[in-house]
Amino acid sequence: MAVAQKKRSIFSLAEYFRQEEQAPYRSEFYDGEIFAMAGGTANHNRLSGNMYIAIRSALRGKGCDTFMADMRLLVKRRQLYTYPDVMVICGRLDYAPGRNDTVTNPTLIVEVLSPSTEAYDRGKKFEFYRTLDSLKEYVLIDQARMYVERHRPLGLGRWEMTAFEAPEDVLSLTSVGVDITLAAIYEQIELES
Repeated sequence: MAVAQKKRSIFSLAEYFRQEEQAPYRSEFYDGEIFAMAGGTANHNRLSGNMYIAIRSALRGKGCDTFMADMRLLVKRRQLYTYPDVMVICGRLDYAPGRNDTVTNPTLIVEVLSPSTEAYDRGKKFEFYRTLDSLKEYVLIDQARMYVERHRPLGLGRWEMTAFEAPEDVLSLTSVGVDITLAAIYEQIELES
């Protein structure tokens, strides 16, 4: 018995950019496919905001730019166009060819985990992010419970993961020289019981 195969829509990069400029929502682009990004919860937005404010305030005047959700990232080796929740670039911004809204050289990426994206953020997306030579830290924040993971490269394709779970734990972002307590990250967050 033959099984029907789902036909995949293939879009050009130009079509993706055209759609992005007109759409009321943001989308990722990978391998000819466009993936609409899901809307965030209040906790997701607060956690992203708390990280953005803490990092941006600490980095004021230190030659680093902090972006939240609307700056697109191109992962060149995988041709993935995506929007990290929070991203820090130290030094000059390297833009994708012909774009002033897409960067290629983050030092730090923060993603807030959602039930629908957690496996992707931990798996394939992290695999793609690891191809970025500029990336020195990757942080994952759980929005349902107080739990943060920090990933750092050790060299030779290996990464170290450190977990933080208590309000007094300090997330030390050595790539940008910023320390943040979990209490500050989770300020005003309604955790599941």
